[in-house]
Amino acid sequence: MFDGLLDRVSRHHALACALLILVGLTAYLPGFAGLFPLDRDEPRFAQASKQMLESGDYVAIRFQDEARNKKPVGIYWMQAGAVSVAERLGVADARTSIWVYRIPSLLGALTAVLLTYWTALALTQRRTAVLAGLLMAPCVILVVEAHLAKTDAVLLATVVAAMGALARAWMRRTENRPLELWLCTVFWTAIGIGILIKGPITPMVVIFAVVLLSLRHRSARWLANLRPWVGLVWCLLIVLPWFVLIVKASGGAFFSEAVGHDMLAKVGSGQESHGAPLGTYLVALWVTGWPMAPFLLLAAPIVWKQRWSDGVFFLLAWVVPAWILFETVPTKLPHYVMPMYPALSILSAMGATWLRQVDRIGRVRLAVFGLAALLLPIALPVALVAANGRVASTIDPATIAVAALAFVAAVAVSILAIQRVRRGDIRSAILCSVVAALIVNGFILGWFMNQTHADLIGLSPRLADAGRAAIAARPGCGAPLYATVGDREPSLVFLTDTRLLMTDGAGAAAFMKAGPCRVAFVDQPGEAAFLGALGTAPEVSLASRVAGLNINGGKKLDIGVYVRQDGSP
Repeated sequence: MFDGLLDRVSRHHALACALLILVGLTAYLPGFAGLFPLDRDEPRFAQASKQMLESGDYVAIRFQDEARNKKPVGIYWMQAGAVSVAERLGVADARTSIWVYRIPSLLGALTAVLLTYWTALALTQRRTAVLAGLLMAPCVILVVEAHLAKTDAVLLATVVAAMGALARAWMRRTENRPLELWLCTVFWTAIGIGILIKGPITPMVVIFAVVLLSLRHRSARWLANLRPWVGLVWCLLIVLPWFVLIVKASGGAFFSEAVGHDMLAKVGSGQESHGAPLGTYLVALWVTGWPMAPFLLLAAPIVWKQRWSDGVFFLLAWVVPAWILFETVPTKLPHYVMPMYPALSILSAMGATWLRQVDRIGRVRLAVFGLAALLLPIALPVALVAANGRVASTIDPATIAVAALAFVAAVAVSILAIQRVRRGDIRSAILCSVVAALIVNGFILGWFMNQTHADLIGLSPRLADAGRAAIAARPGCGAPLYATVGDREPSLVFLTDTRLLMTDGAGAAAFMKAGPCRVAFVDQPGEAAFLGALGTAPEVSLASRVAGLNINGGKKLDIGVYVRQDGSP
């Protein structure tokens, strides 16, 4: 049945792409609009994009009054463009709706899945290419990045586009016909956009692969098919205008901070408490790369035997050097190695094509595959039920019921996948694992969107709502000013006002005395100093309190929402 479905879909590119988009949307849309801004990186990106719209300055990148010289401008332009389109379409509160800023990430993730299929078509048969796209779509790390308004899903799309064009140049290197102009355009455009998204990552992955492939071929002449001189000029035309403008606007500070303080700091030490030992990414792959990782394990021996074939060597040249570099860099975050996941998905799908007989899979490998296939369906519902007790101080019966249902469904489908592998039907096993992944991902996102959990860990939305409600009761306050003591999360800036003042208790009291139409969010440790400095100011009163868990660090907060009462003209 499964092979028949795969055969029918694989006969037409349109059907294959439709299936991949359907699986991708099923994985990425749950929670896309309803999930609150996740501190800290996501609201920093969104707030900087919002400030571009507010100021009309599309060159400098700022978070409040601070220059954000960490990443190039590409993702900010995309997010600002998405908000502008949404406003023209009549979307209410588009500038403070985080889902609008996530649209580039959603489109980037879907594009990366389709490009994984397209890249695989240059290296293997169509059914295998469809399987590669299916393995990539519900990967845990890509599902996460599709829900975050930041760079990495779009970056992934640029890497796969460039590598897909490079794959065609590599596979046709012995042919006496030039590469089509549109393929060269895709290659150099992807590199240019990748530089504008995240600096050196896209060209780095490409260059590492090119060096290995040229060493294997004992010549770099095959690169002439990519029209490098014209392509480099085109790439420079894409990236240079903004870089020239930002150097002029920042006086060179962008490069000193982006390269010196951001990139080199990550290379030299574990930045922002994200240091980890060698081998971390190989261990994390079993979670971040699920459900692809178990099939990569099955494919590994036969892939190694085929390592000198053109297609497999290309994929290994894509993965190995960049992976080694990221493993050796002290600063480690799970998404850093995501640009290599499409290649791993294609290798896994190739293995599924080659492994058709059960006697070619040893018992030990089958047992390890079974454990890996069941890892997330068992572990995540259990972990989230335990987290429910930590967050809500009680175990919600509804959460237990949903977790049990997700557990039973995902485990049942995963067991079916294991049985298919035992019979040598690896392709059907992949389809079963994709279904299991969609169930698990849906449960995780549903847990975060549960109103009880959202209320407890989504402090910023509740504070912003409480502030607006307090001001709404005071006529004549159209554009209130805000201050915060204790809670300094970027999401609070994004959801309230760019001018949000981050201060201490005495500073908040002085802020409230300075004029009408003001709201101060003051946490419990800062309230004594705030009230002491405020003195007897009858126009300032406590409107409400908001309590919950700060998702960063797990600290419990109890915040008073104070409002100045004399808003009437």
